[in-house]
Amino acid sequence: MVPRDLDALSFSDSKLPLHGKNIAESRPRGVSPNPAVLVKAKHGAVAAENKRCSDIGVQTLKNGGNAVDATIATTFCTGVVNMFSSGIGGGGFMTVRIPPSSPRGTSKVYTIDFRERAPALSNATMYRDNPILSSIGGLSVGVPGEVLGLWEAHSRWGKLSWHRLVDPSIQLAKGWTVDRELAKRIPMYPDLLLNNQDWSPIFAPNGKLLKEGEPIQRTNLSRTLSLIAKEGAKAFYKGPIGDSIVRKVRATGGILSHADLANYSVKVRPALQGTYRGKKIYTPHPPGSGPVLLHMFNLLEKYDMKERNTLNIHRVVEIIKFGFASRTKICDLDYNNNTARMAIIPTKEFADQVAKNITDDRTHPIEYYNPEFDVITDHGTTQISVLDKNGMAVALTSTVNLVFGSQVLDPNTGIILNDEMDDFATPGVPNGFGLWPSPFNYPEAGKRPLSSTTPTIVENADGTFALAIGGSGGSRIFGAVFQTILNNLDLGLDLSASIEFGRVHDQLLPLITEVDDIYPKEIADGLLALGHNVSGTSSMMLCSIKFLLSYCLDSTRQ
Repeated sequence: MVPRDLDALSFSDSKLPLHGKNIAESRPRGVSPNPAVLVKAKHGAVAAENKRCSDIGVQTLKNGGNAVDATIATTFCTGVVNMFSSGIGGGGFMTVRIPPSSPRGTSKVYTIDFRERAPALSNATMYRDNPILSSIGGLSVGVPGEVLGLWEAHSRWGKLSWHRLVDPSIQLAKGWTVDRELAKRIPMYPDLLLNNQDWSPIFAPNGKLLKEGEPIQRTNLSRTLSLIAKEGAKAFYKGPIGDSIVRKVRATGGILSHADLANYSVKVRPALQGTYRGKKIYTPHPPGSGPVLLHMFNLLEKYDMKERNTLNIHRVVEIIKFGFASRTKICDLDYNNNTARMAIIPTKEFADQVAKNITDDRTHPIEYYNPEFDVITDHGTTQISVLDKNGMAVALTSTVNLVFGSQVLDPNTGIILNDEMDDFATPGVPNGFGLWPSPFNYPEAGKRPLSSTTPTIVENADGTFALAIGGSGGSRIFGAVFQTILNNLDLGLDLSASIEFGRVHDQLLPLITEVDDIYPKEIADGLLALGHNVSGTSSMMLCSIKFLLSYCLDSTRQ
């Protein structure tokens, strides 16, 4: 998996032109040589990984849509043009802030869990004899949730018609030109895209792999989206689309059934809530990693983080390691009879206990952090953050898991199917580091696998909107979200610099503390002296962040 850089940060302003400030000339040490652009707008904002798609979201806002509408339109678009990371064959999580209806009112924040589910015929040992089947082929396909998740959000909070939100992607799928990020992925999979008859008509139509700037079409997907636009989410889960998906998955060794599609449901509930230095943090429940993010902020709150130095970044690394230890205890809430084990993770009391074990003079062996292995590393994702003129905000993370998902493309519908079953653990099979798996994340019928995604919304102490954030990059997601918020709230970096500044990462296994090669050298050397097994990594390769801040909308409160 190759994480994506931030391709597009677009803002909607129905009255004024866009105003941008490139910070490259004043970039501080530790900042990427590929800078973001600091943009201010008064009437809304959309951040996505593809400019075509963020522009579609912006136009949706200009056309009278709200943040949910813009998110839906942007998400469908991303699945068309960046199909290697997301699409209607996948699933994810969404956090939605409904602004107060009166000046003295309070907002309401919800999460929608549209994570893929295991088919009904799944069982704990289904990959024990052949683990590769959890990531490639029909047996790796979980029940897709994206279409129903977007439909549920629209049904509750959408403003424009459903068809109007899907239509830009219908037209786009009929033909566009290969963008930079897709051009990077295509040569990574020559055998699949050149020699597989389901894939080659799209990615090698003339017998040669497409390159950046060349025309590309997904005609059958356009037809599929047209049916979904006309009939709603039911068109995906029943009828000819569902029939074709089941037929293709079964033909490639899978167990997906019509009943699995018909019985799929999303979960809508009040967001998991915590606080950090008086600010309110809203994030997803398990099987998302929201509890882990809150746990890490509860630990960070105990330190003065006004300065970036070796001691503070050592503390950050230790907090991330304890976060990963907590992550190994998380699973689908409906499939564990010890929910108290997960409920304690985001509490201040749990942080009080863990904080006693953070030492300033050294790091520790893996067992010190008390993980319950196996640490499953999930993979590619897409993140969209949207803010509208009324203060409605959405943070959405969606994925098909590995790049190009299960590598199963249904040629009739044009849908690329996920390999989300790879995010489960397999009992009796040690991971690549010789550690045995945890029972909390075994495959079971209808179960949702553990996820690193944390689409998050933060409010100020007075309840006003502060930021919407999320990231892509698999197991690096919540650590990158954590550090980006730290950069802005504690270390005083602006939006662009908060995203660009190098990051650190340590997930317990492998025994490596990754440090971006643009990170200050004196701090990297200091971590090494404290016992961290420091390994440099290419700049900004740890995670891609989509981040919106409150000052984009200062004028909406006038």
